[in-house]
Amino acid sequence: MFSKWKYRKIPQPIKTNAPQDPDLDRTSNRAYTQQNRDQQKHKKPSDVFRNSTFSKELESNLGIFENALGMNMDFLIRRFKIQIGDSLLACGLVHLDGSSSKTDINDILAALMFSIDQSQQRGDSPFRVIYSQCLPYADVAIKNTPRDAADWIIAGNAILILDGYEKVIGLSTQAFKERAVEQSQTEQVIQGSREAFIESIGTNVSLIRKRMRSTDLKVHKIQIGEETATNVAFCYLDGIVNENLVSEVKRRLEAVKTDTLYGSGYLEQFIEDSPFSPFPQVQNTERPDKAVASILEGRVAILVDGSPFCLIIPAVFSQFYQTTEDYDTRFLMASLIRAIRLISLLFALIFPSVYVSLIEYNPEMIPTKFAVAVAGGRAGVPFPAIVEIFGLEIIMEILREATIRLPQQIGGALSIVGVLVIGEAAVNAGFVSPITVVVVSLTTIGSFATPAYNAAIALRMLRFPLMILAGIFGLYGVMVGIILITNHLIKLESFGVPYLSPLLPGNKFGFFDSIIRAPVWMMSKRPKQLQTGKVPRISVDQDALKNQKGRPLAPQYVDGAASFSPSKDEQDNQ
Repeated sequence: MFSKWKYRKIPQPIKTNAPQDPDLDRTSNRAYTQQNRDQQKHKKPSDVFRNSTFSKELESNLGIFENALGMNMDFLIRRFKIQIGDSLLACGLVHLDGSSSKTDINDILAALMFSIDQSQQRGDSPFRVIYSQCLPYADVAIKNTPRDAADWIIAGNAILILDGYEKVIGLSTQAFKERAVEQSQTEQVIQGSREAFIESIGTNVSLIRKRMRSTDLKVHKIQIGEETATNVAFCYLDGIVNENLVSEVKRRLEAVKTDTLYGSGYLEQFIEDSPFSPFPQVQNTERPDKAVASILEGRVAILVDGSPFCLIIPAVFSQFYQTTEDYDTRFLMASLIRAIRLISLLFALIFPSVYVSLIEYNPEMIPTKFAVAVAGGRAGVPFPAIVEIFGLEIIMEILREATIRLPQQIGGALSIVGVLVIGEAAVNAGFVSPITVVVVSLTTIGSFATPAYNAAIALRMLRFPLMILAGIFGLYGVMVGIILITNHLIKLESFGVPYLSPLLPGNKFGFFDSIIRAPVWMMSKRPKQLQTGKVPRISVDQDALKNQKGRPLAPQYVDGAASFSPSKDEQDNQ
């Protein structure tokens, strides 16, 4: 025991080569930093910050940042002195040029260098006086370790280092360039909001709070990415969302260990339930109103810094053919449009395979006149129907991909050339029949009617194996393919919620907002499959709303005067 204490190493104070010259000569500082840089030239900046601690020497603390970040062209240190009472205090302001606001930096320096010596601030220490009385900024924080301070600087902020203290003051001076809030490009509506998310997570959170001014809205932030330290925020409404869902979302986000996070789609692949399924299990949107509506239903919205798309979880199949415009229009119109979308969805999935089956195996099921017309159109075509339609579908996918990647001016011209010129030339050359061109065109139009882009891609992918099954087994193959897809959808889940709910398992109130869209006052309960903490969401007298027939308007009285009675000519005009 005594030998253990005898040889225990006693911690020694950190020695520093910081210049003792009170004028803080830049030449001596540069020599100091060069010496330390030579000593730690083989260390990564992250290792320098991880293995360093703050000391009471200003130049020692500044040297930590100069050693790790000093080789960057935008790294800046401003050394200056401020007067506290009768003494001078040496300080250093560290920030990145271009990432921090020059106006804020100048305001901080002016507040410290010109205003503090005339004030009468009193406090326990100069650090406390400066922190609590001399910095006119709302967002300041104390950083106790170089690692925390470095993360603060890399995020575009500044830190203020005071001589004699083993901690620094973080100042929010972030000024990254960002674009203005614009109209949604992927979810356009005729009637509804025009605002869309942008790449800044702070702006996106404010767009949600703008629509949901509730103290129960919770926004939690975590950082993902060892190298990028990307900010990720998940939002939910406390008291309504299921706590188990929040815990599961937090667990999956914290389990993501990666060097970088490219965007919300990249994060989606880490947290989805079945990564090998073609169907999306997380809904993404760039509309704030859609995100807010989902949060109010009891879902969780995830925002990723640098991405204009918000992830909504859990997601069920019916969400992918619904739009926010459905709730801004009368229910009859909304229900009709939803039915059209569902028909388009089925069209996009099975129409080519059904066509191949009927042409190749079951022509007796086609009406006679129509069969004669089809046979006449296919006369001279050297390929079987499966090869013919398979080739056209692949050409259409190539044309669609090329149109998306090209600029809008060229993309429009390419689509016209592809559809009209190449299609007409292929028919005239006898490579394909006119009816096949019509089938492929209707299928493509049907896939465009699906509001969710990722769901439309899933249908496009599944169309090809269905066509192969139809080419081999006919209608039996199509039925087997549909049964397999349905079986897969029944087993699929998103964060513990069945993918086909509220249809399977069935729910009366869920049916009001699935295939059809009932009147809004009838959708009085939140989706049952989300198991929310508060089920009712609309409290109205539904019987009164069903019959609000008004009485004939009575004549108005003004200041006790006699009732207004129209003249005979006015009555005739009415």
